[in-house]
Amino acid sequence: MAALDHRILYRQPLIPGVGKAKPGSISQPTGQISGDSFQKILDQKSLKFSSHALQRLAQRNISLGEAELGKLNDAVDKAGRKGSKESLILMKDLALVVSVKNRTVITAVDGKALKDNVFTNIDSAVVITE
Repeated sequence: MAALDHRILYRQPLIPGVGKAKPGSISQPTGQISGDSFQKILDQKSLKFSSHALQRLAQRNISLGEAELGKLNDAVDKAGRKGSKESLILMKDLALVVSVKNRTVITAVDGKALKDNVFTNIDSAVVITE
């Protein structure tokens, strides 16, 4: 039995006018995404913070605004496109270790604690400027 290619959502005839589709028409995919599935897709794109990361942010009096979260999200996307699994993200005087696969911030370190610090179990680093 031939393997099914799940990347193909629908097919259209290669030659217009041949096959079931009318020339110039596009076949529609048969499956629909349920509301729960769609929410899961949206949730995968947003960042989560581990309880450890939240504690570190609170202890170090670090707050992230909407702009910083957007830059952080972009950095995680960039690391993911390069195949990273665990990434160190440097933003201003803040370092964040992020599980790229789970889109979860694992820990946060501010500028004071960065001095002489060693980060382990990472496979990439992303530096955010501006």
